[in-house]
Amino acid sequence: MDSARLLEELQLIQFTLLPDEVLTFLDDEGSVWSQLLHDYCNDASVGEDETFSWPSALPHIQVKPHLSNIWFEVEFSSPPNSVPSVSVKGENMTRSEQERWQNIIRERMDDITTSEVPVYELLCLHLLPLLHDEMAAAPAEESPPVAVDSDASGAHLKFHALLTSHHLISPKKRRSLQQWSGSLAVTGFAKVGYPGVIYAQGEQGSVEEFVENVKAMQWLALRLRFLESLPVSESGQAGAQGWTEFEKVGEAVEAMRRLGLENWIIEMGIGSRTS
Repeated sequence: MDSARLLEELQLIQFTLLPDEVLTFLDDEGSVWSQLLHDYCNDASVGEDETFSWPSALPHIQVKPHLSNIWFEVEFSSPPNSVPSVSVKGENMTRSEQERWQNIIRERMDDITTSEVPVYELLCLHLLPLLHDEMAAAPAEESPPVAVDSDASGAHLKFHALLTSHHLISPKKRRSLQQWSGSLAVTGFAKVGYPGVIYAQGEQGSVEEFVENVKAMQWLALRLRFLESLPVSESGQAGAQGWTEFEKVGEAVEAMRRLGLENWIIEMGIGSRTS
């Protein structure tokens, strides 16, 4: 398997995972692959040097939602056995439940035999959504009612949203984001290139409409990371000014840091505190 292509697929998986889903590298060289992916997410030219030394073993990864007792493991393989090994594991999982999931995996694998990013499609488009559906359908303990601040429920409640995509290059999309930010009085930024990152802040209705406009366009691996009200302690800080474009992940992280919202992007696995 082409290691550079593998890194691209791992990046696609990383930036498509929801906030409660965690990608972990296993085995002895897991820390090496983890650092490689981190470096690649910040600089897509990593590994282009012909003298670059790749790890001797292909990655073995685990993807698991925080609140789930079930997770998936993938072992990548080289030609001629290039089909990855995908297994399901869990806490207190019965034999019949494990067999049911393995049958699902086999069926889905048959559907993606011609895909250029089979692991991404299997995990992010099939298995994880199905797992979340089953988690949502499971009976849950009743939560106590949450007190609502009457002042915070007014028409001018401030919201913010973060979206990520495999890339943001299209001049048409970039112009549309700029136009919508002006017409809806939404501020924020777009990080162009690979990956694409979009952050918007404004009144609730405006941010919701902005997000719907973005989702209506054609994207590769677009994911809405969050759309919610700003906590009172943070919404009182200086808001974003106008609409800005960045080319580096570190610039997007710094913009969020200036707004006092650094954790909101770092916890998505985008950039780092040292970016």
